[in-house]
Amino acid sequence: MAKRTGAPGMIGFDGVRRRREESSSSSSPSSFSAPSSFLTRGVNSVFTFVRFAEFEILFVLFFLVAFLIFKDLTSRPEYNDILVKKPGGSDWGS
Repeated sequence: MAKRTGAPGMIGFDGVRRRREESSSSSSPSSFSAPSSFLTRGVNSVFTFVRFAEFEILFVLFFLVAFLIFKDLTSRPEYNDILVKKPGGSDWGS
């Protein structure tokens, strides 16, 4: 079977990559596509922001989850006894 070279209608990884580069490099939208709706532009801008600020979002979420776990642990009396000095107990902390 003959090997295909880079023909214009090439299917496969190189063809998909080339088509993606051509579509992203064109500054004007295609003549047959309608302008994006307000909702689509809003969702796209939210996704762009999330991609841009991914590390910061994960950083805040990590500390938020850690705070909620710590708050839950300290609200239980049996765990809270570790952090609160018991009346009449030994004064080993100072």
